[in-house]
Amino acid sequence: MDDFGRGDACCTAAEPDRVTVVQLAPSTGLDLVVDTYLSLGDGHLGIRAGIDQIGELQELPEANRRVPDRHVKDGLRHARQGICIASTVVERWVLHFDMDAFFASVEQLTRPTLRGRPVLVGGLGGRGVVAGASYEARVFGARSAMPMHQARRLVGAAAVVMPPRGVVYGVASGRVLNTVRAMVPVLEQLSFDEAFGEPFELAGASADDVERFCEDLRARVRAETGLVASVGAGSGKQIAKIASDLAKPDGIRVVRRDEERVLLAGLPVRRLWGIGPVAEEKLHRLGIDTVGAFAALTDAEVADILGGTVGPALHQLARGIDDRPVAERADAKQISAESTFAQDLTTLDQVRDATGPIAEHAHRRLERDGRGARTVTVKLKKSDMSTLTRSATLPYATTDASTLIGTARRLLLDPVDIGPVRLLGVGFSGLSDVRQESLFPDLEQALEASDVPAMAPAPSAEPPPAAWRIGDDVTHTVHGHGWVQGAGHGVMTVRFETRSSGPGPVHTLPDDTPDVRRANPVDSLDWPDYVDGLTAETYQSSP
Repeated sequence: MDDFGRGDACCTAAEPDRVTVVQLAPSTGLDLVVDTYLSLGDGHLGIRAGIDQIGELQELPEANRRVPDRHVKDGLRHARQGICIASTVVERWVLHFDMDAFFASVEQLTRPTLRGRPVLVGGLGGRGVVAGASYEARVFGARSAMPMHQARRLVGAAAVVMPPRGVVYGVASGRVLNTVRAMVPVLEQLSFDEAFGEPFELAGASADDVERFCEDLRARVRAETGLVASVGAGSGKQIAKIASDLAKPDGIRVVRRDEERVLLAGLPVRRLWGIGPVAEEKLHRLGIDTVGAFAALTDAEVADILGGTVGPALHQLARGIDDRPVAERADAKQISAESTFAQDLTTLDQVRDATGPIAEHAHRRLERDGRGARTVTVKLKKSDMSTLTRSATLPYATTDASTLIGTARRLLLDPVDIGPVRLLGVGFSGLSDVRQESLFPDLEQALEASDVPAMAPAPSAEPPPAAWRIGDDVTHTVHGHGWVQGAGHGVMTVRFETRSSGPGPVHTLPDDTPDVRRANPVDSLDWPDYVDGLTAETYQSSP
């Protein structure tokens, strides 16, 4: 190259019969290709590409002509340095990776007897909520976030209800995502079981190539973990997320560029990223029920309906324009939920009743985050707009719903004492990967359901030993690892099996047999080499 300008870049051809490649800093892993034979006139597209990360420039021999379009957009972008290229902007491909029915699938993986059966994961008490439902249960209409009593009624006598085992899901999630990172180094993790990725090697690839990549990714995850995933691919995050939903269960959906508008147009407007119930109601009142109808509005109409900030951004997504980057996410420091009431709450019973759904919503978000919480905070905003907060810190981080929600209820204050309450919030903080299952779940469930006053002192008596309950992990001196299928009347029924054992034998034993003791739930995964490689902070075993 005779001349390579810096800043507002320029380039001139020196050897018109060769291709010159400019390689960026190694941290980007990208090559920008300059075809010095093609002029920038005569119908060829000249693009100025701004580069965010600049290192040493190096001239290399021929290479692939690939330029990820996030680096070539609308002229010079953040141009500390750039080059002129004669090429077409290359299409990007964003993937959305989503584990199918993750919580229930992990239960079926580690407890082979449950495979093919309608499994519901969630709280076992009267106020329990479904955290996950297997596809066998979804056939009957059961789904996540549904009250457990409703899901059990829909599924019927065949329903198998299991308490959540957050520590197991966390370890399984870690191994799944480590496997994905081997092929997609940069992941934007959304929860335990889903993430966005934008593999560099798919920039400019054909839809068929993308589909093969997704198949390889799914096959690797299944071979490594035994778990099933669905993958969607498209030009941006929203299309990829919609595609993965269409791919479920256990599938792939690659949305080509010429399919995007048609696909979006027929979807309910609520499927659009960022449209909640309030915005949906506004649009429905105006007869706008589909994404296509919303996309057909003018920018001015959208801004008038949904505001000048949110409206235009949603309008872009409705038209298939989504250039949001895929980037690693910083961990949240607190997870919370709150609600403002149409009428002020004036009694303690009203406050307690309102706390349940709010705390359950915060808990579902905590479970999807994958960490445990040690501190529980309750926020009460009074009718005079003043705010009171109360917090309690547990001796360990946990994801146990009974422990966290029960603690929130015991922090409540009586409106008779403090005045009417117009807003109530529940937050979980002190988030950590080190978490412990509840030591006394039955006791904590009893406390949660009781009418203990908010300021009541803790009982001085020692708590009774925890009874065996369905879903507890145990180990036997002869039969090995198993789980409790039933308990009561002085006996316990235990199924002895793990991920690798296949459906195991069942034995009924006295509940005080010395040959049975509590086991680390993670052992049900039977991944000794993987677990041994984890640091001690990855999980903490139950006693």
